[in-house]
Amino acid sequence: MNRTLALAMALSAAQLPAAVQAATVAGVEMPAVHAPCPVTDTYWGVKIEDPYRCLENLGEPGVQAYMKAQAEATEKVLARLPGREQLLKRIQELDAEVPANVSEVNRDAKGNLFYEKRLASDNQFKLYKRRGFDGAEKLLVDPEALAKATGKPHAIGGYSNSRDGALVAYSVSAGGAEIGTLHVINTETGQEVMPAIDRIRGGAASWLDDGSGFFYSRLAQDWEKRPRAERFMDNTVYLRRLAEPGQDVAVFGPTVHPELGLDRSDNASIQLLRGQGVALAVVQHGVSRYQSLYMTDTAALLAGKPQWRKVFDQSAQVGQVSAHQGWLYLRSAKEAPRYKLLRLALPQADMARAELLVPGGAAVITSMASAPEGLYFTRRDGAAKKLYRLPHGGKVGAAAAAAQAIKLPFEGNVTLANTDTNGDADLPGVVLQLSSWTRTAQHYFLAAKDSAPKALSLAPQGKFDVPPGVMAREVKVKSHDGVEVPVSIISRSDIKLDGRNPTLLYGYAAYGTVEEPSFNLRTLAWLEQGGVMVICHARGGGILGDEWHKAGHKTSKFNTWRDGIATAEWLIQQGYTSAARLSVYGGSAGGIFVGRIVTERPDLFASAALGVGNLDQIRSETRANGAGNIPEYGTVKIEEEFHALRNNSTYEHIQPGAKYPALLFEHGVNDTRVDVWMSTKVGSRFAAANPEGKPVLMRLEYDAGHGVGSTRIQGQQRTADRWAFFLWQAGLPGFQPK
Repeated sequence: MNRTLALAMALSAAQLPAAVQAATVAGVEMPAVHAPCPVTDTYWGVKIEDPYRCLENLGEPGVQAYMKAQAEATEKVLARLPGREQLLKRIQELDAEVPANVSEVNRDAKGNLFYEKRLASDNQFKLYKRRGFDGAEKLLVDPEALAKATGKPHAIGGYSNSRDGALVAYSVSAGGAEIGTLHVINTETGQEVMPAIDRIRGGAASWLDDGSGFFYSRLAQDWEKRPRAERFMDNTVYLRRLAEPGQDVAVFGPTVHPELGLDRSDNASIQLLRGQGVALAVVQHGVSRYQSLYMTDTAALLAGKPQWRKVFDQSAQVGQVSAHQGWLYLRSAKEAPRYKLLRLALPQADMARAELLVPGGAAVITSMASAPEGLYFTRRDGAAKKLYRLPHGGKVGAAAAAAQAIKLPFEGNVTLANTDTNGDADLPGVVLQLSSWTRTAQHYFLAAKDSAPKALSLAPQGKFDVPPGVMAREVKVKSHDGVEVPVSIISRSDIKLDGRNPTLLYGYAAYGTVEEPSFNLRTLAWLEQGGVMVICHARGGGILGDEWHKAGHKTSKFNTWRDGIATAEWLIQQGYTSAARLSVYGGSAGGIFVGRIVTERPDLFASAALGVGNLDQIRSETRANGAGNIPEYGTVKIEEEFHALRNNSTYEHIQPGAKYPALLFEHGVNDTRVDVWMSTKVGSRFAAANPEGKPVLMRLEYDAGHGVGSTRIQGQQRTADRWAFFLWQAGLPGFQPK
């Protein structure tokens, strides 16, 4: 053992000198690891040493210089990988074969369509309006024009059209920050009809029926000057009248209605129920899957004097609300871990009189949407979903049997476009998006009386909408405790199980989110290299409902990364790959999945990439977005949850001298969800732990954030860098630097 490595093993990361970073990587001289700046905190009698706390001070010139140096060196290393440029070129060629990507489809009462679309020649999604399903298309909002004018990439954060389609409200932000301004334009003239509203985080607006105004949510006036952990607190919902742009009225929020006992991190959206005389406030409690619901008279709300009464709180375990024709529908997990459907009569909306419409069962009820002809809902049966239509007003007990199963063009994922408050429940029919692991996403329309959906021509057919020679397998892997974990495997149909395939294991597994079957054409570039794509539906996700989510969050979060370890072992045992050719990737909350896998079992992987990862769990709630995530991760203020946070924190489990796989940290510097210091602190600690080990690279983007709103070019380059890094570490000859 050489002297430097022996020193690294003997000292803690906080004691390591700055100069022990490996001199070169792929012929590129790397900057030294930042000098330790240790801080010790004590939680519940446990001392926690944080050797790189100073890297949280992003305004410090020395920290900025360090980040720039790491970013520039990483860029040079990745550029030296011989196959990287050819891989990027192939990704761009495949992207060019997709005529258009379409998302966020909505309708107005006149039958017009609104949607975001990115053509093969575009760098960013743009907002369009189409007259009817087959009429002329009109460009409404072009973020690329803003990018050219300002020199910074811009993106639409969300939009909503007025009921008659005459107006559209949309938010736009720059550089991936996701905090920007709200605009309203006339869809005929394209002219703005009011001054823009600032302090908008994410979404758009909820319109009044006559288009005279809308409700919107806004950050507190002093949000930028607040302590970091409080910046996104105290959001308020306002009523804006277009005729009175300077006289917005606050109608809901923790500071507006303290008598409701709302948490400061709660957010709400307002929905007017047409013809019912009542309005709803649907409250999101940070990232919790469970909502609360409040109701008031519409007249009082429009007068700016709502009298909110609580219909239910999180104890009802309601994950979605929909309403139509005198009924309020709820999707609830209470005593139904795979969800059930309830209904309440309006306007009373009395939870004591809730009726069981569709009971829970083996299949997971995943979403619902109201229309005049009935309630649409989807159920996951195995790896695929099925769609049902249930008439309004049926007798309880017979309702589930009356649900009509809708025949879909192919098996896979089906998404309802007009769910929650985003659509108009008085418009007949429903817009669907269908996709699978071997088919790109397409949009369809199911008319009120039809038994099968018809394709919408929002984009021309592409050459690889159904790529040849690609197959998907669904398997189950036994985890550490015997629980079977669903795993999806996408590969070429001629794959050989000889242990030689470069394999990418992906996991997210948080918030009850599900990696639904879909196919991104860029995946072909990975498969063409002989690669295999594996999705681990670990506990913490929602593929098997609310119970699956709860089995992998807070104090049970360890199941998430243990499920990932079991999947990696299974892939090697079955001959899909070997430890020398296995990579693992996850982003955001998926950083826990990746980080704890590689700190627990570094021997299973050649490389790992961590995108915008939440990696320092103990410091997680100090970030601006931290309080809202406590329902998922827990808090250091509760002893049991502190110990869970410590157990799930990558930062806490980096051991000096350990032989970790090659690591690539990807992060947008403007990230407002997971601060960039999560990556720089953890990357630095890994690099200092084993200075003569495999590369630790920090890929930092200065015109990007959490990934939302990234341009096509940014996405292409990010993917090419990640996959080239994996193929380099997997030993593929075409990716080895000279």
